[in-house]
Amino acid sequence: MAKGGEPLMPCHPARARELLAHGRAVVARHTPFTIRLKDRTRAESHVAGVQLRIDPGSKGTGIALTDTKRASDASDGSPATVRRGLVSLELRHRGDQIHRVMGKRAGYRRRRRSANCRYRARRSHNRTRPKGWLPPSVQHRIDTTVATAHRLTRYAPITEIHIEQVAFDTHAMITGHDLTATEYRSGTLAGTEIREYLLTKWGRTCAYCGASGVPLNIDHIQPRSRGGTDRISNLTLACVSCNQAKGSMPVEEFLAHHPARLTAIRSQIKAPLRDAAVMNATRRLLTDALAALGEPVHAWSGGRTKWNRTVMGLPKTHTLDALSVGPLDHEAGAATVRVPRQVQIVTATGRGSYARTTPDRYGFPRLTRSRQKRHHGFATGDLVRASVPKGKWAGEWTGRISVRSSGQHSLTTPVGRFNVSHVNLRLLQRADGYAYSYRQEVTE
Repeated sequence: MAKGGEPLMPCHPARARELLAHGRAVVARHTPFTIRLKDRTRAESHVAGVQLRIDPGSKGTGIALTDTKRASDASDGSPATVRRGLVSLELRHRGDQIHRVMGKRAGYRRRRRSANCRYRARRSHNRTRPKGWLPPSVQHRIDTTVATAHRLTRYAPITEIHIEQVAFDTHAMITGHDLTATEYRSGTLAGTEIREYLLTKWGRTCAYCGASGVPLNIDHIQPRSRGGTDRISNLTLACVSCNQAKGSMPVEEFLAHHPARLTAIRSQIKAPLRDAAVMNATRRLLTDALAALGEPVHAWSGGRTKWNRTVMGLPKTHTLDALSVGPLDHEAGAATVRVPRQVQIVTATGRGSYARTTPDRYGFPRLTRSRQKRHHGFATGDLVRASVPKGKWAGEWTGRISVRSSGQHSLTTPVGRFNVSHVNLRLLQRADGYAYSYRQEVTE
């Protein structure tokens, strides 16, 4: 960053250490590590600009900062455009966690409505939804991606945004092969009923014990309480005794002593379509939300990303896909010449719970939670430096803390976790709802 806080071009870690050692810069942020120059403004600097490349995903999103240079082609000496990867980030969403919490809360509501108390009709139809509403677990993926991109625009001179906009054909994914026009109009169950289809598919026998000539129920192979869906591939036939014995038990646990039957049933289960549906629902909304950042946004197909990555001989990861988003004229000598060796993992953790009480297993209030999240000047998730004067953990430590009202906070470090008094802590960076770590980029 420049003297006035404007973004400058990223520099090598060795250059950053040199600037800090000579007193020409100060640390502006620890994660992601950012320095601010003390003797140079943006007007006095050469800023070529960088590109932000995004590979969206259902559970994780790859983000890369790149720049382009003109280099001579070794074959004929003509100049070619080369792409250099400067920074790689892997943003891990918490949509599954939000989905579980929302499902748990809905279960509490259902039970409070019916069990051990007078019946009260549901009022879900009274909750209006605005146009463009998405479930919180899906909206979270858009919000975190846009928030991360907005944060990067404050630290790097981003001039354009490139995003992969891919669409999944869920109908073809169900069948497992390319479909014709007739197959699109007439699906698997055309002209049949679900029960009759399952009876024919499973030979009118129980899938778990092989019993025939008995009443058969429709059962979810993966229970709905454990994330199973109502897809035909997740439905089977079970006799009354097997259906009651299985209950909400995973099929792997229920048929642990019958590996042959378990293999036969699992061969019928197809890949879930939840991730593909999420990507189809958010791809255009994410592009529109990124356009609000004020930089030009370019959308590219997933086929172009795969082609660029394959030509460069790179393995498939979210960060390498992000590095390959956008056009590369390989025939003219364009290539990706630098891949960041280290990837920063940004995990969305949230900012705590808004619940005022801790519920029991029936959903009724059991304990009253503290009304404040900050104790002795610190909040859970803050990055601190601890100076422990004596004891087993004597020394200097840096990590994230979990606060307690007593002032004895819990500090998490790479080598362990221990308690430390708040008087021995120095704040480095406030919690921002994310956890940060690093990993080496996959090269093979």
